[in-house]
Amino acid sequence: MSSLGNGNGRVSLALEKAVAGERITDDDALALLRSADLVRVGKAADAARRERTDGEVVTFIIDRNVNYTNVCHTDCDFCGFYRRPGDRAEGYLLPKPVIFKKIEEALAIGGTGLLMQGGHHPDLGIDYYEDLFRSIKSRYPIHLHALSPPEIHHISRRSRLTIAEAIARLRDAGLDSIPGGGAEILVDRVRDIIAPKKTKSAEWLGVMREAHRLGISTTATMMYGHVETLEDRVEHMRLIRGLQDELGGFRAFISWTFQPDGTRLAAQVSHYPTSFDYLLMQAVSRLYLDNVDHIQSSWVTQGMKVGQVALSFGADDMGSVMIEENVVSAAGTTHRASTGDFVRAIRALGKKPVQRDTLYRHLKTW
Repeated sequence: MSSLGNGNGRVSLALEKAVAGERITDDDALALLRSADLVRVGKAADAARRERTDGEVVTFIIDRNVNYTNVCHTDCDFCGFYRRPGDRAEGYLLPKPVIFKKIEEALAIGGTGLLMQGGHHPDLGIDYYEDLFRSIKSRYPIHLHALSPPEIHHISRRSRLTIAEAIARLRDAGLDSIPGGGAEILVDRVRDIIAPKKTKSAEWLGVMREAHRLGISTTATMMYGHVETLEDRVEHMRLIRGLQDELGGFRAFISWTFQPDGTRLAAQVSHYPTSFDYLLMQAVSRLYLDNVDHIQSSWVTQGMKVGQVALSFGADDMGSVMIEENVVSAAGTTHRASTGDFVRAIRALGKKPVQRDTLYRHLKTW
C-alpha cells in the first residue's frame, strides 16, 4: 500500500492504479466520485498532474470572449443568455466595427486569442462566418478560437454542407481552433431534458472527430450539477477519452457546475454541487482522462479562491483572465479577475505563473 493510505478497498485500488500510471475504469471513476474521499483523490490527481505537466508551472491566457449574437432557436433550459429570434428588444447581432473594437481592446492589454461563440441564429449561414473570419484575420494577429460544435452543426445544416465541408471552409477563412462548448452532458437522456432541440451526443462528437481529422485542435467541456447522475458524468468522460484515444485532438478538459439564476432548468434541480463536489469532480477527471494533457480550473463559476485550490486537485491551468464574459454572468455568476489577480493567486501556491497562448505554448513568465 502506498502513502495514499488505507480506506475503502475499491477506492484504494483505483487510486493505486492511477498513481502507477494504469488506466482506471468507469467503475473506478464512479467509486471515486461516490467515495467523497477528497483528500486522497486530490493527492492522486496532483501526482497525475505532475506526471503530465510541469508541476511547478501554472498557465493562463489573456483573451476575450466575444458573444457575437444572443439570438438562438434551441431554447436550452439551462441558458439565461439567449433570446429567441424576433426579440427586437434584447436580441442582438454585433456589427463588425463593434467586434473589431473589442479585438483591439484585447490586443492592447496583451491578449492573444479571441474566443467567439453565439447562438444558433436562424439567418446566419456559412457565408456570414467566412466573411467575418476573413475580415478579422486580415486586420489582426489573433488566434481565432470560435464556434462550438452545436454552432458548426447548425451552420452546416443551414448551408447544406457536410460537417467536414463546413469545418474546412471555416478553417480556410481563418478559424484556428474550436472550443468545447455545447457538450453539457454527452448522454441523450439528459440532453432531451435540458436541451431537446440541441445537437445529440453523437453529433457533438462527430463535429469534434471531423475537426481532429482536419488537424484542428479543440477543447472538451462538461457542464454538470443539474439532472444528470454520477454515472452520466462518467459516461461523458468515457466518450471524451475514447475520441482522444482515436485521434488525440483534445488539448484540454474544462468542467464547471450549472449556474441556475435566470434559467428554467433551476426548477428541476434539487441539489447543487458544493465547492467540495467541484474539486472532487475535477480531481477524478484528471485521473480518468489520462490522455488529455491539460485540466483547467473553472474560477469563472467557482470564484478565485476555489479556482486557486483547484490547482492542487489536478488542474494545471487557470484558464482565461477573460476580459469579457456574458453567458455565465447572465445566469447570475459574475466573478472577475485581472492578470495581477492570477499572478498573485498562482505565486501564493509557490508556483510559477506563465502566460500561454490558446495552443498552450508558453509566452511569458511572470
